[in-house]
Amino acid sequence: MSELSIVTTQNVNINFQAASVGDRIVAQLLDLLIKVAYVIVVYYVFFYLIGLNDFMASTDQWSQNAVIMLFGLPVIFYSLLQESLMEGQTFGKKILKMKVIKIDGYQASFGDYLIRWLFRIVEITIGSGIIGLIAIIVSSKNQRLGDMAAGTAVISLKNKININHTILQEIDDDYVPIYPLVIKLSDNDARIIKETFESALKNQDFKLIYKLREKIESVTGIKNQSGNDSDFIRTVLKDYNYFTRNM
Repeated sequence: MSELSIVTTQNVNINFQAASVGDRIVAQLLDLLIKVAYVIVVYYVFFYLIGLNDFMASTDQWSQNAVIMLFGLPVIFYSLLQESLMEGQTFGKKILKMKVIKIDGYQASFGDYLIRWLFRIVEITIGSGIIGLIAIIVSSKNQRLGDMAAGTAVISLKNKININHTILQEIDDDYVPIYPLVIKLSDNDARIIKETFESALKNQDFKLIYKLREKIESVTGIKNQSGNDSDFIRTVLKDYNYFTRNM
C-alpha cells in the first residue's frame, strides 16, 4: 500500500495511505453484489408479485425501454449518488474503510464525484475496467483516469490512528458550544485547521493564523465571537469535536 502525501493550501503536509488495488477491486465487487441484489428484489416484487410482466407484454417497445430505464436508474447512478451522499464512500468503500478525497486534502464536491462517474462509464465500457486498473497500477497516487480528471484519490481509513484522533480537543462534560455552523466542516477540514494552527503557533506566524481565521469564517459563515484569532480557532475546534462526538 503506497503512501499519499498531500500538501494543503496552507502548505501543510498530510500523509494518507492510498487504497490498494486489491481493496478497490473487492469494494467494486461488493457494490456489484448490492446492485445485483437490487435487480433481483425489483424483478421479484414488481415483475413477479405485482405482475408488471403483463403490462410489459402488452405495450410497445418504447414503453418497455422506459420502464426498464426507470428501474435501472439506481444502478446507473449508484456510485454518483452514494459518493455524494456519503462523503466519498459507497457501501463497498465503507465496508473496506476507504473514501474519496481531493488531493489537496479537502472534501470532494458533487462536481468531482460527477467527473469520476462519467469517466467510470468510459473506463468500464472500454476494456471492461482494464483501462482503469492499468491507470491505478501505473499512477503514483493509485488514481484511475476519473481520479486524475477530478483531482481526487481514494485513501484507506485503516490507519492505526484514526483521522478523528488527530483533531480531538479537550472539552469538559459541561462544555457549551458557541458555533453550531462548524458542522459544515469535514474531518479533513478540522484536521487541516488544527495542524495549520499548531504549526503557526509554533512558528509565531500570526499572519497565517489571521488568514486561517478568515478562511474558516468564509467557509462556514461563522463570525468571530471568541476574542482574538487564536481563541476563535481553539473554540472552533472544540465546537467541532463537541458536535461530531454527540451526533
